[in-house]
Amino acid sequence: MNQLLVVVFDALTYSAWLFIIAVGLTLIYGVMKILNIAHGSLYALGAFSAVSLSSWWLAHGYPPMGTYAMLALAALLVGLIAGPLIERGLLQFLYEKDEVVLVLVTYALFLILEDLMKLVWGVDPLLLYEPYQLLGSIEIGGIGYQSFDLVLIAVAVLVGIGLAWVLNRTRSGKLLKAVIHDREMSAALGINVKFTYFLTFTVGAILAAVGGALTAPKISVVTGIGAEVIVLAFAVVVIGGLGSMGGAALGAIIVGLVRTIAVHYLPEVEVFSIYFVMAVVLIVRPKGLFSGAEVRRI
Repeated sequence: MNQLLVVVFDALTYSAWLFIIAVGLTLIYGVMKILNIAHGSLYALGAFSAVSLSSWWLAHGYPPMGTYAMLALAALLVGLIAGPLIERGLLQFLYEKDEVVLVLVTYALFLILEDLMKLVWGVDPLLLYEPYQLLGSIEIGGIGYQSFDLVLIAVAVLVGIGLAWVLNRTRSGKLLKAVIHDREMSAALGINVKFTYFLTFTVGAILAAVGGALTAPKISVVTGIGAEVIVLAFAVVVIGGLGSMGGAALGAIIVGLVRTIAVHYLPEVEVFSIYFVMAVVLIVRPKGLFSGAEVRRI
């Protein structure tokens, strides 16, 4: 029973982390039809910025609890600066291009940002353990768990509920759905499609940076972490269905559960297990579990 509790908690924590990152990626694709490979770099920027701001805070002798505010500030700064710069400075000129061209452009941007992070932060690992330890631990079934992981799960739940509420209960969400279904008709009806794209990409960038900022206290932050994350995020959205919020949640749970079971019971197939599940899902449902009907233009 204790082993089962460990597996469930680890799976929930990993799934929550994956969902925060993948939901931003699937939101951007759902609205803009862009497979944004640079999403991994935004995640990494969030992690590096979180370490830098938190280290600055602690170096000046401010209260350690303030590092949580620094994590949030880092994510917002990365999302609100990098997101608009990328969308307005680059992507807005390519919306009429083929999707493959956009993939190549975002891949090139990913490589540029990776080198930029090496120039700014170097190649040595950066550590930020204070936020992970400050909240202490809790005991469930005789097993101790870090309270910070509960915060990660709570953030994922709040992100999911918040996005669902905005999309289904607000005027802005309904306008966003209209753009998703038919961009040309939405523009003809007076919806500001360019602003919708701008807002969507910025929100997606913030979510990627939030994932990075919340991960920074749990790992050694080093260049290259964005590459691993974008592969995992793609696995999640492909399993769930590109552009589907519910699919991103289900995909994150499936990947998190499969990966955790493999780590605990069959660690030699950990990496393989995720892509095996993805292959099985694509054989049964080539467009993912929550893929919607495609509109055929005639």
